[in-house]
Amino acid sequence: MYLHLGQDTVIESESIIAMFDIDACTVSKKTRDFLTIAEQSGQVVNVSYELPKSFVVCRKDGKTVVYISQLATKTLSRRQTL
Repeated sequence: MYLHLGQDTVIESESIIAMFDIDACTVSKKTRDFLTIAEQSGQVVNVSYELPKSFVVCRKDGKTVVYISQLATKTLSRRQTL
C-alpha cells in the first residue's frame, strides 16, 4: 500500500515508522534536535511549498528519511487506511 504525502511524493506504507504533528512535537527539545540532525545529514525531504503541518519518519533501504508535509497527521492517517 502507498501513502501520498503531497506534491507528487508517494511512499510505501510499510516503510513508515511514525507520523508526527509538527506543532505538537517541536515543543520538545529532543524532537527539534532530531530534526536538526536529520536535516544536517541530508535525511530530510521537504514535500511542501506551504506551511508544514507534519513530518513522517520512514526507513528506506536501511536509511532513515524524514518527509516534511503540508498535510495534517489526521489526513495522512486517513489516507493510509483507505
